Amino acid sequence: MFKIAIQPGWQIQGTDASAGPAFDTALLLRLLAGIRASGSIAAAGRLEGLSYRHVWGLLRSAEELFGTPLLEKQPGRGTQLSHLGMVLLLAEDRIRARLSPTLDSLASELEAEIRKAVAPDRAPLRLYASHGFAVAALVDWINAANMPVELRYRNSTEAVAALARGECDLAGFHVPLGEFQGEAVRQYSQWLDPSKHVLVQLALRAQGLCVASGNPKRIVELADLVRPGVRFVNRQAGSGTRMLLELMLGRDRVLPQDINGFDSTEFTHAAVAAYIASDMADVGFGIETAARRFGLDFVPLVTERYFFAVEQGPLKARRLDEVLTILRSPGFVQRLEALPGYEPVRTGEVLTLAQAFGPAALGVQPS
Repeated sequence: MFKIAIQPGWQIQGTDASAGPAFDTALLLRLLAGIRASGSIAAAGRLEGLSYRHVWGLLRSAEELFGTPLLEKQPGRGTQLSHLGMVLLLAEDRIRARLSPTLDSLASELEAEIRKAVAPDRAPLRLYASHGFAVAALVDWINAANMPVELRYRNSTEAVAALARGECDLAGFHVPLGEFQGEAVRQYSQWLDPSKHVLVQLALRAQGLCVASGNPKRIVELADLVRPGVRFVNRQAGSGTRMLLELMLGRDRVLPQDINGFDSTEFTHAAVAAYIASDMADVGFGIETAARRFGLDFVPLVTERYFFAVEQGPLKARRLDEVLTILRSPGFVQRLEALPGYEPVRTGEVLTLAQAFGPAALGVQPS
């Protein structure tokens, strides 16, 4: 068994005639992250197996390229990153948050192609879902169980549509509890067949407003998004989160055209949080886990359930049964509990559509 990873990388090239080769930022960024965490150049170097002299030389080369210090000494606090140093790390966070879903999907596709060549009898579990922290945790556990998995990151509607076409085995999607459940379910109903599909519950999770640490602009409700000076970053059209936000805006009579940045979009919760952490926006709508990962504050507004839709027929097939075993295991439940904003409620429980949403939600008549 093998695992393929494709990592984003970027280089910086001087523009004057005497400029040397392009500067690869990978090691520099790891060192800056180590210095931010430890306050010590030597400690950051030890994490990479490098001497103080080597690390200092690399930092000096980078500072000469930029013409600006990357570090600053602060009494009692050791070595800290300068403004430029923080900008570089935040840029790396934003790049990874934006590109990781695409690169992870490509890596999974490549794995599947190679696996077909070396082990054609081992069909992978085909998992389509939006990029999220609980889904990533499940994939980690599936990989640890040595199960072949083909992961494609898709938004909720794309995932459920793919299941209806027979293109995947598990389709991840999320539905809010309460007043918006009916409308959200209707959005998915064209692809979900009560006689054919059942649901596996993953968890509850909180959606709300991701804001800068300390919430300096005192953003606490959707009506605050139209205030002067408030910059918003949105999720892409078609995502379940965007659909939920638009339903909530309609309820609160907040017009999208009055929101500064409504058309500025990112494709993942992490990318939204990274955008705010980089001070390119003041607020976004997303999950608490992403906000906490990037040092943001979070204002909860709604709770939703995350499900995997699956065909009833193959539910007892070996690889799907193994997934249910993982979901129900104490270790995986503890992993979900460690994710801010997630609650492992009824995790791994198999539900009919009527049990999940009520008989009327999908036009099912009670027997």
